[in-house]
Amino acid sequence: MRAILTTQNFASNFVLTVWTPLFVGIFLAIVIYALWPRNKATFDAAAQMPLRED
Repeated sequence: MRAILTTQNFASNFVLTVWTPLFVGIFLAIVIYALWPRNKATFDAAAQMPLRED
């Protein structure tokens, strides 16, 4: 029983120390990309696509 708890603790610590900061960093990179002023024209054009009549 002790080996199962140790494996669970290892997995939990691994997720908390590696994956959480990694995914926070990826999320922040996506937000920065989406809010970067240079990309505004591209996102504005994409937002107007459903409203255009071809």
